Amino acid sequence: MILKCLSNTYNFSKIYIGDEIMLLDILQVLFGIIVGFVIGFFVSKKVMEKYLKKNPPINEEMIKALMSQMGRTPSQKQVNQMMKSMNKYM
Repeated sequence: MILKCLSNTYNFSKIYIGDEIMLLDILQVLFGIIVGFVIGFFVSKKVMEKYLKKNPPINEEMIKALMSQMGRTPSQKQVNQMMKSMNKYM
């Protein structure tokens, strides 16, 4: 009887240790996913900034064409002002 109780206690504690190990595994996976998202965010941000600096979405020629379509003859000062305002938000 006493031997049977001791074996049950041993098995119970073994299951408890297994649950702890499983919890640690789950926490490690969650930590890895979070770290992956953070690193991925900063790498993709850096790549996009580099791409936009190399290939801006709008340039001086586009601004001149846009203003001439609106019926205005743009001066270089106006084009520079538009470029500054566009670059401020990038």
